[in-house]
Order: sequence, then C-alpha cells, then structure tokens
Amino acid sequence: HMPSSHPWVRPSTCFRKHRQQQNSRLTSLPVVMFLAGICCFLWGSATQAIKTGYRLFQIQSSDAMSIILFAGMRFLLAGFLVILFHSIQGRRWIMPQKGSGRAILELCLNQTVLQYYFFYTGLAHASGVHGAIITGGNVFISILVASLIFRYEKLTARKLVGCALGFVGIVVMNLSGQEGNLFQVSLLGEGFVLFAQIFYATSGALLKKYGNQYDVVTLSGYQFMLGGLILILIGLFGGGRVQVESGVSAYILLLYLAFISAVAYTLWGVLLKYNPVSRVTVFGFMNPVFGVLLSALVLGETAQAFSVKSLVALVFVCLGIYVVNSVKTAER
Repeated sequence: HMPSSHPWVRPSTCFRKHRQQQNSRLTSLPVVMFLAGICCFLWGSATQAIKTGYRLFQIQSSDAMSIILFAGMRFLLAGFLVILFHSIQGRRWIMPQKGSGRAILELCLNQTVLQYYFFYTGLAHASGVHGAIITGGNVFISILVASLIFRYEKLTARKLVGCALGFVGIVVMNLSGQEGNLFQVSLLGEGFVLFAQIFYATSGALLKKYGNQYDVVTLSGYQFMLGGLILILIGLFGGGRVQVESGVSAYILLLYLAFISAVAYTLWGVLLKYNPVSRVTVFGFMNPVFGVLLSALVLGETAQAFSVKSLVALVFVCLGIYVVNSVKTAER
C-alpha cells in the first residue's frame, strides 16, 4: 500500500476536495437562488415565445396534435443541443452511460412525453385561469411526491405553509373574475392538466434519483431527444401539421425554445441532485411572475404586470420561497 503522502495519491485527493467544494457551492442558498432564477426566467419567457411560434408555424391554439408535433421538434432539438455542447466540452461525442437506458426511458416518458401530451391536450379543453392555477400547484405536488413516495425528505408544516403562500400568489395573479365558472371543470381539460403536473413532479424525483447514479447532463440530453421523437410521431399520426410562414425567423424562434429547455432543465436537474427537492422546486412559483414581467417588457402589458394584483401575488410568492428555505437543515 502506498502511504497517503505519496505524490501519486495527491491528485485524487485534490480532485475529491475540488468536488466537495463544488458540491458545497451548489448547495449554497445564493447559488441556488441565482441558478433557479435563471431557470424561471427562461421558462417565464417561453410563454410568449410559444405563442409567437404558433403564429410563425401556422398552428391553431386548439389544434392539440399540431402543438404536440411542434413541442416534439423543440425537445428533439433541445436534446441535441445539450449533447452537442456536452460533447464539445468532453472533446468526444457523449453516448449514454452503460445501464442508463431505463433511466432515460422513465425520464422521457414522465418529463417530456406524458407531461406535455396531457398538458397541451388539457389546455385545449380548459380555461386559461384554470390551467395557470393548476400548473401553479406543481410545487405542492413535487414536494408531496418527493416526501411521501420517494422519501427524499421530511414533509414539515413549514414546507406546507411556504407552498400554500406561493400558491395563493398564483391564484391571486390569475383570478380576474372574468373567465367563466371557476367550479366548472372537466376530465379532458382540467383533469389532464392535473395529470401533467403529477408527471412533472415524478420526473423531478426521478431526476434526483438517477442523477446520483449517472451524469445529469447526459440524462437530460438523451431523454429530451427520445421524448421529442416520440412526441413527433404522436403528432404526425394524430394528424398534426406545421407550416413555416416566415422563413428564418421561425427557425430562430424554434432554436430559442430549444435553448430554453436545454439550459433550464439541465440546470434544474443539477440543483435537484445536490439539494432537497423542496428547496429547489419552491422557486417554480416564480415562473408565472417572470412571465408577467416579461410580457410587460416585450409586449408593453405594463398595466397587468404592475397592477396591485400582480404586486400582491409577488409578495406571496416571495414569502413562500422564504418560508421553505428557512427550514432548518435537521428538518430536511
């Protein structure tokens, strides 16, 4: 056996120290806030980009199969971008790790295929208010799945209170009293949107599970490519069609949407790997807040973004994030 002072041993010791320092940075609250904020900013910008994409690719908002086909194109490209960038860093084309096939399949089915199939189909049959409120509940569902099913952490009263505060913010932001009966729901509409949030929560828990066994970036890239391909086939066989109206701008927009998915989902996966699920997912309440603020900047909708309702919603969301992240380490 070589003594610990042997020079050949030092590189591995230094590597472990470097890895420990890197991990400690990724669990630091300011770092989590910054990286989660980037994810939420990107996801918040997706709403207007997707609406613009429907126009450029001549897709009706009620045409679920064409929307699924469009989503498949986006995610296939997103996965390719993730693996391409990862391969450039590694100076070789990155292939799935041995034994990771099941992980990629489970992730793609939950995160990409089932979530987006139920989400887009549900939105075609549900009101915008209902869809936004149910989607806002995915933080609740994520923490329940992580705590009660996967047993990653304890379900505490403070976490429930924090989630409740954030959810109130989402409800306040979306209730205007102008869009139909709030109690009129359907399985094909609101029910499908709820199913989508369950699959979203499950995918986050699976990403944390498999992220401890395999490289998160590689998992993200290949699950997106496989899921995107499946969605494309579902859309095509379901009669979905896309047509480019204005050439280069349409493809640039598609590239941006793929970039959103590639960067945000990969960063989110890295955060989930090194942090409790509740610590990360509670920042998901910021998605609609960024969406409203970006609408004000891009579309000039300042009246809605800076209304009393939106400001009150922002206060509730921030309170929820603070309460969940003030949980003592022993309680996690």
